[in-house]
Amino acid sequence: MKSSRLVSILLLLQTRGRMTAAQLAEELEVSVRTVYRDVEALGAAGVPLYGDAGHAGGYRLLDGYRTRLTGLTADEAEALFLAGAPGPAAELGLGSVLAAAQLKLRAALPAELRAHADRISGRFHLDAPGWYAEADDTPYLPAVADAVWNGRVLHVRYRRWARPTDVERRLEPYGLVLKAGRWYVVAGPGPRTFRVDQILELATSDEEFIRPHDFDLPAYWRTYQHDFHQRLYREEALVRLAPGVTHARATSYGPADDDGWRQARLPIESTDRALGEFLSMGTDIEVLEPPELRERLAATVGELVARYAG
Repeated sequence: MKSSRLVSILLLLQTRGRMTAAQLAEELEVSVRTVYRDVEALGAAGVPLYGDAGHAGGYRLLDGYRTRLTGLTADEAEALFLAGAPGPAAELGLGSVLAAAQLKLRAALPAELRAHADRISGRFHLDAPGWYAEADDTPYLPAVADAVWNGRVLHVRYRRWARPTDVERRLEPYGLVLKAGRWYVVAGPGPRTFRVDQILELATSDEEFIRPHDFDLPAYWRTYQHDFHQRLYREEALVRLAPGVTHARATSYGPADDDGWRQARLPIESTDRALGEFLSMGTDIEVLEPPELRERLAATVGELVARYAG
């Protein structure tokens, strides 16, 4: 709708400053011609909006102009309260800040939207960590977060899996990622990824660093996860799966045989890891290749039969 688009243009310029017509069009997924018409409509409505020509030109609002208009829909108000996860905010040292922000937002909402937002807290609760994993001890998380925000260098003693296990590192922290209840700091030079709970000692410094202007944290994390899985699952198993059984890592499935079983190829980390994983699937899986894994499974099952036969 045009009215919603006008509000979006106003809020984009208010929060981001100067933007070109092309940038606005890309953000709103409309044509540049549509942006021109919308800007004219805003000007006619009395919004102090100016356009500058030239290479560094674009549209901007008069300095100091602010609007209280948000255009929040019920769904958007609910999403804002749902996004404010209290657990991670508290770990970052922002629990009270988040609570205060939500209180102010709630007070500013119309009664109808306030009711929608209140319904969220009573019906949805976000709990990131897994069931069987104890919470990581991350005493240095607030300090890391502060360094990320202020662009300060960190000097840490870090425990890694390879020898020597305890190493000294100078970090230029670009960003923090919360993955499955575990915090990671992405830091230069590199960049590289470090688990915050594996930081044994930390010293802050007054040394500043310049975060690469083209660094995209979400894009980096997507690539990191893809590369991690590529490194993790270097081997492959050929298996048969019982009727109706699927596997999340299967790269291909064959046609079902007369009994409904299908062959599938599954990436595996190692024979030892796959042994435990496939044993947990019981009679829903049969390993055909590699021979070593099939033999290990047969030997383990034989030992179990002998142990429980009596």
